[in-house]
Amino acid sequence: MMLYLVPTPVGNLEDITLRALRILKECDVVLAEDTRTSGKLLHHFQIDKPMWSFHAFNEHKAVQGIISKLQEGKVIALVTDAGTPGISDPGFLLVRACREQHIPVCALPGPTAFVPALVASGLPADKFYFEGFLPHKKGRQTRWKYLSCMDATIILYESPHRLLKCLQEIVEFLGPDRKVCVAREISKKFEEFVILPARECAEFYSVQEAKGEIVLVIEGAPTRSRARELEESRDLDV
Repeated sequence: MMLYLVPTPVGNLEDITLRALRILKECDVVLAEDTRTSGKLLHHFQIDKPMWSFHAFNEHKAVQGIISKLQEGKVIALVTDAGTPGISDPGFLLVRACREQHIPVCALPGPTAFVPALVASGLPADKFYFEGFLPHKKGRQTRWKYLSCMDATIILYESPHRLLKCLQEIVEFLGPDRKVCVAREISKKFEEFVILPARECAEFYSVQEAKGEIVLVIEGAPTRSRARELEESRDLDV
């Protein structure tokens, strides 16, 4: 009886760990966010296992049935389309239910998109805040106002068609000079990092089409001492 959380590559298939492959080979069932996507991964590594669909639209209903199978002694591996289960993907409800039922849970270390984006951005990585996806409408401005005061590096996930709007909102709520890193297609053939002040970044993507998976890494709010230095430098410029 065991639930394994198995990270899968966000890009290059070589990023999967040997341990992840072993667990996928040994488990009884693979829970997959999209069985077609995960089926290709398993096929690539010549793994033949039963797959059950487990995604954001059925996880509430599916949890109890999965708990029952685990209590019968099954070993189940949870994977998502890419990255670590539970990070802006399904997984939390099932893990919580397992903990409540004293079912062991093992989370394997492995790929996730925001870590390489953060450490390769050149922005401070000693203190950071992971926001994930912002609300599309209700509560979005409230979140921006909250983030605007945060002095830690901020990490967001964003879709390509919403990127420009997001950058424009960074200019509006966090300021035009905040440094922003747009990390695109992490660990894939066309991996790209664009690192510019927020206003310049918004101008760049107003003419440059963005494609693929995107992680935004945003400079935190300046500390009081740094804010004073910036203010003094602006006064000298005048």
